[in-house]
Amino acid sequence: MRKTLIRSIAALLGLLTVAEAGGSAYFYRRTMRRNRLSVDRTIKMSGTDWSKYAGLMQERKEYMMEQPHEEVWSRSRDGLRLHATYFPNGDSKKIVVCLHGYTSQGMSDYIGLSDYYLKRGYGMFLPDARAHGQSEGEYVGFGCLDRYDLMGWLQWIIRRCGENVELLLHGTSMGGATVLMASGLELPSQVKGIVSDCGFTSPKEVFTHVLHSMYHLPAFPMIQIASFVNRRKAGYGLDDCNAAREVRKAKVPILFIHGSEDGFVPCSMCDEIYENCASPKKKLIVEGASHAESYYKAPETYEHALDEFIGGIIK
Repeated sequence: MRKTLIRSIAALLGLLTVAEAGGSAYFYRRTMRRNRLSVDRTIKMSGTDWSKYAGLMQERKEYMMEQPHEEVWSRSRDGLRLHATYFPNGDSKKIVVCLHGYTSQGMSDYIGLSDYYLKRGYGMFLPDARAHGQSEGEYVGFGCLDRYDLMGWLQWIIRRCGENVELLLHGTSMGGATVLMASGLELPSQVKGIVSDCGFTSPKEVFTHVLHSMYHLPAFPMIQIASFVNRRKAGYGLDDCNAAREVRKAKVPILFIHGSEDGFVPCSMCDEIYENCASPKKKLIVEGASHAESYYKAPETYEHALDEFIGGIIK
């Protein structure tokens, strides 16, 4: 009887292990592999109704695309061919580098804000993150790798525009995490400030939140398995780089923006990163805004916050 019980328990544990491994593999493929990414799935998970802003975005896209622009390319430190779209603004030495969110691309997330930046004399530089848009790559970098790609782009801009260029980094969601993670690196002196809109702390923590809140699943051991696999395949673990740790080394001013009703990247992450930030900082919480909706929910408030922040760091 005892042997039978032990065999039954062992069989059950074996089945649970297989099921857990299968679930982890499914989760990993859906979130990390380029060929399984889905814009529609991400939009559904974020909970933001973008159809409300379709007219505004179409109008601003038409104006944006009428401005002079070019497609540019560079190589990442691990050999990927990366793509960006560059909108020079005459001879302006003020350039905002805009980093998009998960499953998006450079030309998508800053259509609304293009009106703000272009009409205030800024050039706009919009990279496609690795494994997104026209950039190469099989695995998503989730900021941990993208911060090094950003450093390469900053050097490209400085070579192109000259040593006296003034740079602002503006990231949304995964792009927001990327600029915060980059704050802990030795940024070029031309970088005058960082704006992070709904950035997360780390891939591990945002995935844990999604598993708990949207799928009602425990994160352990799924996250640990995915992190192990990702380290072998993509070269980093899911908590190797955490924005809340990196901003402790930040030297440039940072503006944090988040929507109070963000169910995808909880506002508590913004609070945690803000509290850890060592450099001069400001924070704007937009009431009622869901994920990446803050600008569209309260454009005047958002632009006023940018005016106050940028006015103190860029001439």
